[in-house]
Amino acid sequence: MSAFDVPLFIRGKVIEEDWVEFGGRDGSGGFRAPDPHKYVDQLPLSSPMALQDMHDISFDEILDVLEELGKNLDFDKNPYIRQAYEAGLHAAPYPPEILKNSYTMLPAVFDRESMREIAEQRIGVDYLNGWVSETLLDGRKINIRAFGARALHIPAGNGGLVSAITIIRNAITRSDAIIKAPSNDPMTAIALARTLADIAPDHPVTKHISVAYWKGGDEEFEKKLYKPEFIEKIVAWGGFASVKHVTKYIQPGLEMIGLDPKRSATIIGNEAFADEDTMREVAARAACDIAMANQEACASARVIYVMCGTDDAAIQQLNQFGEMIYEAMMAMPSFITSKPKSHDRALRDEMDATRMDDTFYRIIGGDDNEGAIIVSQFDEAVDYSPMLSGRVANLVPVDDIKKVTDAVTSYTQTVGIYPESLKKQLRDQLPIFGAQRLTSLGYACNVTSASPQDAIEPVRRMCKWIFEEECDPDKVFPLWRL
Repeated sequence: MSAFDVPLFIRGKVIEEDWVEFGGRDGSGGFRAPDPHKYVDQLPLSSPMALQDMHDISFDEILDVLEELGKNLDFDKNPYIRQAYEAGLHAAPYPPEILKNSYTMLPAVFDRESMREIAEQRIGVDYLNGWVSETLLDGRKINIRAFGARALHIPAGNGGLVSAITIIRNAITRSDAIIKAPSNDPMTAIALARTLADIAPDHPVTKHISVAYWKGGDEEFEKKLYKPEFIEKIVAWGGFASVKHVTKYIQPGLEMIGLDPKRSATIIGNEAFADEDTMREVAARAACDIAMANQEACASARVIYVMCGTDDAAIQQLNQFGEMIYEAMMAMPSFITSKPKSHDRALRDEMDATRMDDTFYRIIGGDDNEGAIIVSQFDEAVDYSPMLSGRVANLVPVDDIKKVTDAVTSYTQTVGIYPESLKKQLRDQLPIFGAQRLTSLGYACNVTSASPQDAIEPVRRMCKWIFEEECDPDKVFPLWRL
């Protein structure tokens, strides 16, 4: 039986009929949504010219409506946000307090100056507002403007903030969005769109948002929609299989901006062991990187390389450090992290086998699936490190930084590092191996939308960069006079 209903939103219109059943992830959180096959022809813009209205308004007018949206997202007052939260209790992997916190944070995401910063830092507001002139060495003058595109967004479902960022990016780039609601966060984008429709029903920003649910891999549906005559860019977040699936539709005229799955790493220098106070401070930072949002994010710490050495004294000290991290993790506020709703049975089986012999690995905690720290007793991660989840991390002692660089690949997103001097030492090396973001330990999951992401500029790439030339024959050599 369906736990809730997910409406269809098409450019200001809410559709609540033609229901079909969809199963949630892992066999839970099933819901109903309008049959996407009946509405697939209504999702694309009727004509590219329909985007003209987004380019006729000023950037400040776009910020006005987004700012007003943020003011109307109060968790206790907005019924759509409450519906999204209730749906998330069934569909999302988060315990109630963490899930609620993600919604109480939503208004802050729509802070006017923060949104302006995204646009200015990643694109340049002048290019969004009109034509910017430049004169080149050969004498020609080029006028450049960033235009919006007809885009399909496939956001990740690991938190409602992703839907908010999707709507902000779409609006500031003056684009048209078809948003595929993720099955583990099926209602947040709908809640934001419906709130927009209530406060600004005729605004171009509202008229250029559609939100629908369809099952990923529904080729009959996708073949009708994923065409360059309807969509120019696909912004795809998510797991390896889903992102790889999208690539089959890429062709000339249809570009994919891939924010594909990543793993992250952590490097802690020997400076962490200067004294007990420093150890506890660094342990608290590491615990934050592990446990924030229950280790669901790509940026979450899982394997932590500690440059403490591998002799007996170093291993004893590392075990003590592991205890400190576990204690710090258990003491964190429940709205940031708490015992996971579920656990990976295969991971639990591996950990149970590890406990039977602590010669090579020692496990701290985890008896009640509340999270654990696995401390390697030599310089190798557990062979099941790709499975680490549910607030389970692995400390690995190393003598040589090469052991760390060998573990960094093109799938490495964030690397949290302590101390700052070590980060400065490694920042010209780790990107060569594939690392995409280097940050201070404790800030792995404290992210900003005003930065690049996954080693690309997704907001900039969402734009179409158009230039118009002025060539004066007296300044630019006229070929026809040869």
